Amino acid sequence: MERPPSVDRLARSLSDSGLPAPMLVEVARAAVETARSSGGDAATIATGLAHTRRRRLLTPVVNGTGVLLHTNLGRAPLAASVAPTATNLELDLETGERGSRQAGLADLVRAATGAERGLIVNNCAGAVLLVLAALAANRGVAVSRGELVEIGGGFRIPDVMRQSGARLVEVGTTNRTRLADYRAVIDDDLALIMKIHQSNYRIEGFTEAVPSADLAGQGVPLVVDLGSGLLDERCPWLDGPPPHWLRDEPGARQTLDRGADLVIFSGDKLLGGPQAGVIAGRADLVEACARHPLARALRPGVHVIAAFTETLLTLLDGRGTDLPFWRMATTGTDELARRAGAMVDELGGSIAVVDTAATPGGGTLPDVEIPSIGLLIRGDVRAALRAADHPVIARASGDDTIIDLRTVHPDDDELVVAALRTARAR
Repeated sequence: MERPPSVDRLARSLSDSGLPAPMLVEVARAAVETARSSGGDAATIATGLAHTRRRRLLTPVVNGTGVLLHTNLGRAPLAASVAPTATNLELDLETGERGSRQAGLADLVRAATGAERGLIVNNCAGAVLLVLAALAANRGVAVSRGELVEIGGGFRIPDVMRQSGARLVEVGTTNRTRLADYRAVIDDDLALIMKIHQSNYRIEGFTEAVPSADLAGQGVPLVVDLGSGLLDERCPWLDGPPPHWLRDEPGARQTLDRGADLVIFSGDKLLGGPQAGVIAGRADLVEACARHPLARALRPGVHVIAAFTETLLTLLDGRGTDLPFWRMATTGTDELARRAGAMVDELGGSIAVVDTAATPGGGTLPDVEIPSIGLLIRGDVRAALRAADHPVIARASGDDTIIDLRTVHPDDDELVVAALRTARAR
């Protein structure tokens, strides 16, 4: 029986895989055991295992799906960077005393939304949980049955509410809810009315819903979960008018102007920043959330605060297209077609330039399509593109493959060309 290879020697042979030594030893042991029990060459098995382990780690990819906010690909790509230095995270530079990590962000949120005060937590679900726990524990919260949504990963609004200690008070029906339905449940035990934006689904046909403006002033604080993170319907950070596909999307500023007491929204969707949840509105309500013990458990770290700060400064400075999301969202199809033509000229063969339809994604604006341009490759080559040194994530079109250039950064065009050449060679 052939002597198994040395685990140490096998691990050292994998040193160019990019994995640390402890993981390489683990891979080598697994490969030796597999070879012993099932046959095969331990070195070949180890190389495959190391490759698989390395690709499980966070790694850059090219988003060629046409989904601008692709949850599996990190939603809004970040342009922010954090210097490797100490910061005044919780230091008041005027007094030299301990300060608040939220103070500067609160100023920016006020400027961006018109809110009296803002608070940042680690994601939008965390913001919902904190608001409910701080403002409605052991009391009722009225929500339309047509808005009891499930978000990604199977988390549902009733489940989040249950964990917060609030009591769900369902009003109306799945397809029709009227103002009278809300008024009928308002009593001393009702802490909040919560309106949840239908950002990832549509109910069509025989329907009726109550606008947030009509729910304001009912004697109970109104909390609107906007989700999508559009700060202002006017998009003042763009040179031109807002994209036409945003015409029905409510903005945080306008929702507060229409009477909402609090708005809740994401940082990594239409805002174009890092994963975060924002609570903005009445100062007393936000302060109650900030004082709740959950606020510390949900607080963001310095890297999120730095990225969020840079994102808001960019938007407030009117430089929206400096953010990758807004660049993707507003690039003209003529420019996309020019890039696609240059890539086809370089590649030749059976690759064609085609009209496509991109989508916002990230649980926002269902059914919205954004005109785009893509590359059509005959056959399903998605696996080969993912296997490239710099993976390219494409989408299927029947039996063929499309790389939508709206979601591909111009600097990555050469990576797409290289991946397509690799796919052809397989």
